Amino acid sequence: MAALLPTKVFLVRGLGRHKEKLVSFEKALRDAGIAPFNLVRVSSIFPPRCRYIGRAAGLRLLSAGQIVFVVLSENATDEPGALITASIGMAVPDDPSHYGYLAEHDDHGKSARATSLHTEYLAAEMLATKLGEKLKAPAPGKGAKAFRVSNGLSLTTRSVTRAAKGEAGLWTTVVAAAVLVCDRATC
Repeated sequence: MAALLPTKVFLVRGLGRHKEKLVSFEKALRDAGIAPFNLVRVSSIFPPRCRYIGRAAGLRLLSAGQIVFVVLSENATDEPGALITASIGMAVPDDPSHYGYLAEHDDHGKSARATSLHTEYLAAEMLATKLGEKLKAPAPGKGAKAFRVSNGLSLTTRSVTRAAKGEAGLWTTVVAAAVLVCDRATC
């Protein structure tokens, strides 16, 4: 049996509002573009040699009804004015033969930017600890999106986050997802 190994990943985010919580979630999936698929939640490993692609290119590779693997973050509120976020952070080694990490995180009362930065840090920290190593400060001259692990591995991070405030009389749901795509030969 061939290994089930995704070769591409893309990030999506969405927002839904409705008087019913479940419908609000469905609307958030629609907004993200992933409602027509059978979503299977998986844990957080970014596969070796996997390539990041844009949302539009990724969605073109999928068919309605297809089983699609996702790392999914969701958050919902029915409290008017409550700020909620859902975020996915990626920590990808510069060495493509090494696996990376996808972290899902949701929060309350924090901005999209603050949640995004925290989720990227979480992805980098979780990869480092999974390797039995420590996360070091960002690489010199690389900014906050480039980390190093104590074993010398360099990481680049990115994220997708959706934030929204609750509205009176409605459920507000936000989602963020990393969608893993397999080529026909690998799945």
